[in-house]
Amino acid sequence: MESLDILVASAISIGFVHTLIGIDHTLPFVVLGRAQGWSFAKTLGVTALCGAGHVASSVVLGVFGLGLGVAIGRLEWVEATRGSFAAWFLIAFGLAYAGWSLARRRRTQRDVHVHDGGVVHAHGEPQTRHRPGALSPAALTSWSLFVIFVLGPCEPLIPLLMVPAFDLGAGAAVPVTVAFAVTTIGTMLLIVTTGYFGMSLPVFRRLEGHAHTLAGLAIAASGLAIQLFGI
Repeated sequence: MESLDILVASAISIGFVHTLIGIDHTLPFVVLGRAQGWSFAKTLGVTALCGAGHVASSVVLGVFGLGLGVAIGRLEWVEATRGSFAAWFLIAFGLAYAGWSLARRRRTQRDVHVHDGGVVHAHGEPQTRHRPGALSPAALTSWSLFVIFVLGPCEPLIPLLMVPAFDLGAGAAVPVTVAFAVTTIGTMLLIVTTGYFGMSLPVFRRLEGHAHTLAGLAIAASGLAIQLFGI
């Protein structure tokens, strides 16, 4: 029981620090939530869903890998490879999103027309129409983030938590994994909440007209930070 208590405490502390320093766990939801005009509840809902998928993918890999007797070194290699792919996906997604925003703004500027002797200007970024039955830009954005987070690994989970938990017995892995998952998702929600309301400050309101473009660049930057600094 003493060993299990230590493992659970380690799971909580590692889950908190891992999420706190990993800006890719929180920044995309803050900037996209504001840019897309999501409600606070929806922003937290998307965050929780992506966080759950993020943890679950590593749990499934760890359970199957350890159950089949796969060496821990191979599991770590798989996790590292997934992490690199997820970082590149974030970079590509962010740049594509920013490029889409810039192209949409340019198209809108070309479509500005003269009416009653004056020029009609749109305030903020233009709304996008989508075909009936097709995914809306907001839905497409949410599911794209979910896929990226499922592909992204929880690097500390397998080597630092699941292996010693299985050494104590398969049952010990459950409280350790739950502690890590709850702490990770809870920390994500806390940071996203702080950022979501922080973005409503007057200093950020001046940037609302470029919200989508800046959101895409911020997401790409978070992916780049993973590649350059391993955070």
